[in-house]
Amino acid sequence: MTFLALTLLAYALGVTVQGRWRTPLAHPTLVASVLLAAVLLLTGTPYAQYARDTSGLTALLSPAVVALAVPLHRQRALLRRAWRSLLLGGAAGTLTALLVNVVGAWALGVDRTAALALRTDAATSPVAVALAPLLGGSGALAAVLAVLSGLMGALLLPAWLSRLGVRHPLARGVALGSVAHGVGTARAREEGEETAAASSVGMGLGAILVTLAVAFTAR
Repeated sequence: MTFLALTLLAYALGVTVQGRWRTPLAHPTLVASVLLAAVLLLTGTPYAQYARDTSGLTALLSPAVVALAVPLHRQRALLRRAWRSLLLGGAAGTLTALLVNVVGAWALGVDRTAALALRTDAATSPVAVALAPLLGGSGALAAVLAVLSGLMGALLLPAWLSRLGVRHPLARGVALGSVAHGVGTARAREEGEETAAASSVGMGLGAILVTLAVAFTAR
């Protein structure tokens, strides 16, 4: 219960910090992650204990992902008109992430456990946690990698898209969803309903494609 309360307080502090300083580094998830990591390191608390104390929050991951379908329903007419572009964009983003993870793991010579976890990194964390053990990888490591990629994407991708001249809400949304998953979709909501809906499509398509890839590889 102690770490559950601490997690909620850390995230609330992150929201407060983001409200005062409008900078990507003030993202609530990033602030909370840094604070909690520092506490765990300073107190010598093993991750297994933290995971047990916060299992209630972890159980909410899947419903939270399902709740992201709300923007899809609200923007269903728009999505029907642009479904081809969204599918192409989401598939391109996810497949590129998969290729980078596989080739990067090989080029860097990472160990087998990390390499297998990286294969599920292109999916949102609840999906990555479930898929990694099927390949023989670590579910906990897969979750960490998925959250890290989500954080990096949410922090860096919006500015990069702007610099590249990508202004259309659907293009920005599908990029955020396919690369930064749930954290990116939460970030996309700040740009509007259309961007959030496209991001949900990108994230959902990423989960489907990674699941199919794992099913094929695990045979």
